[in-house]
Amino acid sequence: MTDSDSPWEPPLAGTEAGHLVGALDRLRTTFRWKTDDLDATGLQTRVGASAMTLGGLLKHLAVVEDHTLGTKLSGTPIGAPWDTAAWDGPDWPFTSAAADPPERLYALYDDAVARSRARLDAALAAGGLDQLVHVRTGDGRQASLRRLVCDMIEEYGRHTGHADLLREAVDGLVGEDPPAGWRPATGHYRLPG
Repeated sequence: MTDSDSPWEPPLAGTEAGHLVGALDRLRTTFRWKTDDLDATGLQTRVGASAMTLGGLLKHLAVVEDHTLGTKLSGTPIGAPWDTAAWDGPDWPFTSAAADPPERLYALYDDAVARSRARLDAALAAGGLDQLVHVRTGDGRQASLRRLVCDMIEEYGRHTGHADLLREAVDGLVGEDPPAGWRPATGHYRLPG
């Protein structure tokens, strides 16, 4: 297996930033693989009593990408398409996804990841993981960029596990990582590297 067969693999021996960004991109890519190439029925499949769907997860993580590596990073208000959406509470990304066609859900996610990668690359180049970011606690303490990246890894770890269960229920697809050579069949997700 070469790096070009699995470009989502984190470095074997790299910098802290390289490992953290690599871990995040591996989770992003595994999540995207788990959600790839599904129709509306597949994206709306539920397991047991849970209301969670792969489509809802795509939309939720798209919002998380823009909020965490946009608003929390720099203080920039969240932009399109979220700023004009008819939010009806914190679960809106999950509940509203059922009305979105698959192409829209893939585009929302793929575009948000592309924006986040560009913002994170620029922030790392400008000041590294130790730099303080816009988000603050109630008593005024600022978070570091390292904290935002670790928060993203945690968020993806949780939801990639959900996606494992949901995708297996849709069509039996299982596995920890995409197979070597995998490329998205839908949307315009760019593999890392």
